[in-house]
Amino acid sequence: MPVGPTTRRRQLGADLRRLRERKGLTLEEAGARVGISKATLSRYETKEGTVKWPAVDALCREYGTTDDERKALVELAKGAKIQGWWRSLADPVPESMNLMLTLEDEVIREDHYACMYVPGLLQTRAYAEAVHRASEMRCEEREVQHMVDIRMKRQELLTRDEPPHIWAIVDEAVVRRCVGGKDVMREQLRQLLDMAGSPHVTLQILPFAAGAHAAAVGSFVVLRGPAPELDVVYVDILGGGLFMEKQPELDRYTVAFDYLRAQALDLAASTETIRRTLREL
Repeated sequence: MPVGPTTRRRQLGADLRRLRERKGLTLEEAGARVGISKATLSRYETKEGTVKWPAVDALCREYGTTDDERKALVELAKGAKIQGWWRSLADPVPESMNLMLTLEDEVIREDHYACMYVPGLLQTRAYAEAVHRASEMRCEEREVQHMVDIRMKRQELLTRDEPPHIWAIVDEAVVRRCVGGKDVMREQLRQLLDMAGSPHVTLQILPFAAGAHAAAVGSFVVLRGPAPELDVVYVDILGGGLFMEKQPELDRYTVAFDYLRAQALDLAASTETIRRTLREL
């Protein structure tokens, strides 16, 4: 999979921090050696915003990297400019969605746990419209359509040459909740059955019979990057989303997802549950 600008920027930040810590320098000490502030270096390492490649070059020399490693990091710095299809949209994209789009554009795998609605990447347009109308009660229809357009555009990543693998664990309540009316829900369940047959989608149902489970707090997504240090967790909250990338947070959600996979139905039983629900509608 080609490495995009967001991944390059995040990889650069992780590498700069690793090199500084290996050298045993504080942010203030390292910054002083190359003439940048502690705050600027901290921003470089936290993987946000632009970087100046001459500063990266100077830092690498202070950290004692090899010439090859220094040149590689300088190239990362030169290429770390975030651009994406959503930047050309006429209407603004909410900040939390903007970050999701930049990350999702370059992931190699997404682990979804959905307790309320079908994951956005697997939704039909009619289902997505019903979800947005319900959650954004005061939005004008134009705004609803704008957000749904973005969601449908996001789904194109599933049809690119090297799509990420989507592993979705969907609570039984999701397939039984009749969103948008019976016709809309039937179409959505048929789409889930179609997607379950894709080599790039793994779909499991977490049945009511499983009882208490590891993620009763709500839906989440683990966005997997090309390297473990680039993984991010996204958690749905009212009015937006929360992104987490500290290792203890990642570990907690990764373990929770592993437990959910073990508690969920296998692939054949999950498909049969969806078929049965479709027949009952």
